[in-house]
Amino acid sequence: MTDSHQDPDGNSRLARYLRLALLVGIIIVLNIGGGWLARQLNLQLFPRHDTLIGLVILTAACLYILLMAIPFMPGIEIGLALMMLLGSEGALLVYLCTLAALSLSFLIGWLIPPPLIRCLLNWLHLYQAGDLVRQLAPLGRQQRLALLGERLPRRIAPLLLKYRYLTIAAALNLPGNTLIGGGGGIGLVVGMSRLIPFHGFIMLTALAVAPVPIWFFFFGG
Repeated sequence: MTDSHQDPDGNSRLARYLRLALLVGIIIVLNIGGGWLARQLNLQLFPRHDTLIGLVILTAACLYILLMAIPFMPGIEIGLALMMLLGSEGALLVYLCTLAALSLSFLIGWLIPPPLIRCLLNWLHLYQAGDLVRQLAPLGRQQRLALLGERLPRRIAPLLLKYRYLTIAAALNLPGNTLIGGGGGIGLVVGMSRLIPFHGFIMLTALAVAPVPIWFFFFGG
């Protein structure tokens, strides 16, 4: 029996490449746009009137949470600007906002229906990934880990799955992780995978994102 998911001709391959190019283009636009917005806000973090600074800080904090929660958006620049402006108080604010943003992205990923994820992957002609999502959907956490252990490359799967908390923590602190989705993208994927519970993700991120705010708390003022 012929697999209906297989590309029958060059037109299907062309459609796949065009859709992937569209996705990459959207990612690039989000990245560039987020960086530009962060630079614009950075210029506005020093208002001429002290009465406006509270409103500016609140706006910057809310915008930081939004940008940090969106995949491929470089929200960290706004966080650094806030910490530079406010010193130790800014470090605490950015730390709490980062936890809120990553929790939001995780919950969104957790709530996205697997059929919707599969439809997106199939639209991109990533049929094997879509089929894997279909197989994972009805399984519990341990069954998911077992299936992924069978489907992922055997050399790296045991390490990635056994030490998944360390893997996620390393990804969150990886320089240039915007290229792999940033904090928002990582939180979204972890939520969609349902490989760790929400409380586990919160404790993980609370430790993983702490080093930079701690440094600013003691030395950045």
